[in-house]
Amino acid sequence: MSPHVAVVTDSTASLSGQLVRQWGIKVIQLQLQVDERIDDEARFDRDELVESLRANRLVATAPPDPGAFFWTYQDAVSEGATAIVSVHISGRMSATVEAARQAAEQIRIPVYTVDSGTVGMSLGFGVLSAARAAAAGAHVNRVIEAAERRFTSTSELIYVDTLEYLRRGGRIGAAQALLGTALSIKPLLTVQRGEVAPLSRVPGAKRAMNKLIDIAAQRANSYPSEVAVSCFRPTERELSVVRTLRRRVRNLRDLSIVESSVVVGSHVGPGAMSVTVSPV
Repeated sequence: MSPHVAVVTDSTASLSGQLVRQWGIKVIQLQLQVDERIDDEARFDRDELVESLRANRLVATAPPDPGAFFWTYQDAVSEGATAIVSVHISGRMSATVEAARQAAEQIRIPVYTVDSGTVGMSLGFGVLSAARAAAAGAHVNRVIEAAERRFTSTSELIYVDTLEYLRRGGRIGAAQALLGTALSIKPLLTVQRGEVAPLSRVPGAKRAMNKLIDIAAQRANSYPSEVAVSCFRPTERELSVVRTLRRRVRNLRDLSIVESSVVVGSHVGPGAMSVTVSPV
């Protein structure tokens, strides 16, 4: 039997159901809590979650139980996998990859757990590269390399209306330095060394959005790139960003609007948006 590498990730990769099915990716759900309810993040209504955040209700997140990884890995084994590459949200943001490692010790085929050092479509693009390599019959080392190459070259550019949600959830990282700035100053963030970090401070939401587009266009014009615009729910704002990037970016390989993981959305808050630039 020819080698078959299964690719597993978690729900913070923000991959659509269509892409997951197309490339045979297995996705494990992070957990979300709203008041007393705890469930897979995919089971929560996005609009209700936004209302809960704005109403200052209890909203918390947690990694999957190791058992969820174990049974997903077992499914891959039963489907004929000879190795598993399990790629996850930064270990500095979540204990998800540690839960994956615990489960991997109980599986009879090799399971390679990869800490992506990032989140959102920066993770998603790497997972897609790994899945494409696996579908082409690549050796497991090549599958891992395909993911890691994307992680090192991809930029995650994030606009938030406020840092309050990151502060509440304990995911503010190096962006802590921006706390206490005037309300009129809008922070632009990125992900560095596995955590949220400051990118720029801009007066006013409109200027901040223009600055975000400028940075994204500059980075996407350096190499042929895939670009994703992620948000809770697409609005005219995101559509406008997409139109502007289409005009300004040369050698654009793909540009999509993505509904972000609600776990990620619960930490960045309503009104947040990210642009992911991933050279190919």
